[in-house]
Amino acid sequence: MLRFPLFKSNHSKILKDLSRVRAGLSQERPSAFRVADAFTSEILPVMNSPPCSRIELSSDLADLNARPLPSWYDAAKFGIFIHWGLWAIPAFAARLGSITDAVKADYDRAMAMIPYTEWYANAIKVAGTPSAQFHQQTYGDAPYEAFREPFLDGLKAWDPTAWAEVFRDAGAGYVVLVTKHHDGFCLWPSGICNPNQPDWSSGRDLVAELASAVRSAGLRFGVYYSGGMDWTFNRRPMKTIADVIGSKPGGAYPAYAEAQIRELIERYHPSVLWNDISWPTGQSRLNALFADYYRAVPEGVVNDRWLTNGLAGRLVKFAPARRILDWGIKRRLRSRPQSLEGIVPAPVPHSDFRTPEYARFPEIQAKKWEATRGMSHSFGFNRRDGEADYAAAETLLCDFIDGVSKNGNLLLNVGPEPSGHIPEPQLRRLRFFGDWLRANGEAIFATHPWIRAETSTADGLPVRFTHKGENLYLVILGACPGRRITVRNLDVSGAATRLGDGAPVRLVKDGPDLILELPSTVAGFAPAFRIAHA
Repeated sequence: MLRFPLFKSNHSKILKDLSRVRAGLSQERPSAFRVADAFTSEILPVMNSPPCSRIELSSDLADLNARPLPSWYDAAKFGIFIHWGLWAIPAFAARLGSITDAVKADYDRAMAMIPYTEWYANAIKVAGTPSAQFHQQTYGDAPYEAFREPFLDGLKAWDPTAWAEVFRDAGAGYVVLVTKHHDGFCLWPSGICNPNQPDWSSGRDLVAELASAVRSAGLRFGVYYSGGMDWTFNRRPMKTIADVIGSKPGGAYPAYAEAQIRELIERYHPSVLWNDISWPTGQSRLNALFADYYRAVPEGVVNDRWLTNGLAGRLVKFAPARRILDWGIKRRLRSRPQSLEGIVPAPVPHSDFRTPEYARFPEIQAKKWEATRGMSHSFGFNRRDGEADYAAAETLLCDFIDGVSKNGNLLLNVGPEPSGHIPEPQLRRLRFFGDWLRANGEAIFATHPWIRAETSTADGLPVRFTHKGENLYLVILGACPGRRITVRNLDVSGAATRLGDGAPVRLVKDGPDLILELPSTVAGFAPAFRIAHA
């Protein structure tokens, strides 16, 4: 019998379903929260505030939506996503470019042709795909499940403390670990039995080990869970977008998924509850889960990928409806190819933040959001990715600053090798972020969007604004070799300082523009400036 002492809701249907599943749940508590010294001056006052008392929150949707966003999440700005699992053994995917490129180039097999290595178990089911051919040539008739033991055997050298230190030094405020992806394999010793795939979890509690290391490094810890897809409950190969929409398992799966989410909450008290694809129960039952989560973790946040069962979702489970939907999507892509750029989940009845994937919002958003992406086209480790396959560190940084100016965070993915080693191209980009944030983090951490997000210099370099208190911050998205920077259409005054070295900056009005006169040339990429009392 599952019991949830932290959850006080009297939801008879939930308890009836969950009573069919057996589990032993530990009562672990988060370790003390500390913030890395390099960033304490900016985010410690918010991130290290006294913990909230237990809250009484109903499952009424209006009450859930009235709950304010916890301040730590908005202040942190930068998080690390970790996709690490059995797929890291083959570490292979088709190479058609980005996920958008793959969908446009080969729609009828798109879900088996996308660059995400974590989708390998699906891709090898579709005959003739590069992944299926690679698997046959490399592993013969071995099933995907054969990767379990090599993955677990390779963990002996994994050092979660070293990971946590890398993430802290990069300037991240939180870490979100994929605990169960679409293949259904769990990175913790779950007490919830998978009826279709026995022994489909790690005996070693990787989630607990990383949670402890991350919290000891002063960061918040969150969990990702694939709630809308589990290939051990629905083994049908997915080729198209309609296949994905119609793949949400039924039967025993809704109770299984909810029991596992509650187990993750009970054991690890995650500060971020990051679901993917959709959610298998109805909305009222999900609202009760949210209320219980907020009671257990008063400063917790949930993302927006919790679309529940509706009529359209039920219809797409039938092949004729999927064919009609695919026909409509292909027609739209032919007439408006620009309509698909990355993934932007539709709004749901309740969430704390939105999650565009390999995409960003072009304007300031009233609702908090978090851009998520890999450093290359894949989240999971790809054995064929070299330096040229990764986005430039400068590009990643500029996208991050742009998002912050528009009320966004960045959840930047790390895809470790099977042993837990983080590939060097990924480490270089994390070090780049850390170096820049140590010099300029004041313009990022605990800031808010200004009255507008952007302008440009006279030389055409993009400029982004943030503000905090009475200070306005300008970040030039590029390298500025001279000692005079003309910022277009900016009319402010105040005491100006270059953040990197604290050098004073003279402000000169030039019609509608503002000239920044510097005492020396700017060294480094993306210089940031503070204008006090602007």
